[in-house]
Amino acid sequence: LVQLIHRLKPIDRQVMLLVVPLRPERQLRRPAHADERGRVGQTWRGRWDSFCLVTPNWSLQLPGHPYGGDDAHGFMARDDIVAYLERYAASFAAPVREGVAVTSLHAGSDGGFLLETPTGSIAAESVVLSTGAYQRPHRPAGAAALPTDLLQIDVEDYRNPAELPTGAVLVVGSGQSGCQIAEELHEAGRDVFLACGRAGWAPRRLGDHDLLWWLHETGELDEAFHALPSPAARLIANVQASGHRGGHDLHYRTLQQMGVTLLGHFLGADGHRARFAPDLGETVAWADQRNGMLMDKIRKLADERGIGPLEIPGPQPLDAESPEEVDLSGFGAVVFTSGFRPDYESWVGCPGAFDEFGFPVHEDCASTVAAGLYFVGVHYLRKRKSSLLIGVGEDAAIVARKIAGRATVSSRRARSARLS
Repeated sequence: LVQLIHRLKPIDRQVMLLVVPLRPERQLRRPAHADERGRVGQTWRGRWDSFCLVTPNWSLQLPGHPYGGDDAHGFMARDDIVAYLERYAASFAAPVREGVAVTSLHAGSDGGFLLETPTGSIAAESVVLSTGAYQRPHRPAGAAALPTDLLQIDVEDYRNPAELPTGAVLVVGSGQSGCQIAEELHEAGRDVFLACGRAGWAPRRLGDHDLLWWLHETGELDEAFHALPSPAARLIANVQASGHRGGHDLHYRTLQQMGVTLLGHFLGADGHRARFAPDLGETVAWADQRNGMLMDKIRKLADERGIGPLEIPGPQPLDAESPEEVDLSGFGAVVFTSGFRPDYESWVGCPGAFDEFGFPVHEDCASTVAAGLYFVGVHYLRKRKSSLLIGVGEDAAIVARKIAGRATVSSRRARSARLS
């Protein structure tokens, strides 16, 4: 976004601030002095040790800096992602200043915004919140009933199997992270129990192309927020898959086949006895229905383009019988991978700027409540791809143009005031 604004036209460098809060601290960036509490790519640095992208490298398409390596169809590891972002920042000399925490943001008395930091207040006419898709880890309500003598961590605190106490592990949440961590724990010799929520699944590759290629070409990645059945649909997990070992299928069935115990939704606990809903079959049926709808779109595209023959395997058998109680005695840990929720309202003092789920109320990335407040990198901000490296640049370009236009108007008003 900083690069795009500088490309468009010179503007007053004090006019715009780019704010990037990170857990547990918050970051501040601005084009003149892009301040960052951690380092460039800090969120990625905090992923678990074996983390890698689920999207292939060719999908890294930040403005002016597409992936240029020799493994376009590979899946970038955590440290390589950080290096990519560092190269991106260096490619246009992004003025990043590290070590400034933003504790709050609110409207200024004379318009614009005021940001509070430990070193003082900063005023800005326009602010962009690029907090990303993962702000506050979510735990089911029943999590509070788990025994306190059992280690309980969120996905952002997980690093590797060796750092967990010995014993079986309960993973709560079956999105991409939950499935990948369950697989890693199982391969490390742990007994793994996975409490399953609703998440779609699909083969990693179909024909000669990766799943993401099909999602891109069928227009799935361009699915607009307004096309969702309800605002709550933004909280549904991404399609189950893995980028490890060159990319492979990873979903309910592959996990069950390798020996992971699948459970229904986590409900809570009575002492050391964890309770689960008897809905594993319903969860898998929902995922199979979503899979069938996507495969129909892929078949249609393949027919239209003469791609084929395209073999699309149907769902394999799955044992939907699952225990409704599990004795956690002897378990080493519970890892919550049950998604994230927006956290703007804990520090952004703009009443009405966020909806009932905490997402921004906006039109084309611009707040409809607080003039001069913008957003990028939010899940389904405009489209499904808004929080992905293949799509965030599209939204950033829109915001950059809006900010440049806003700065031009402000400059004209200032000139007119001086002349009068």
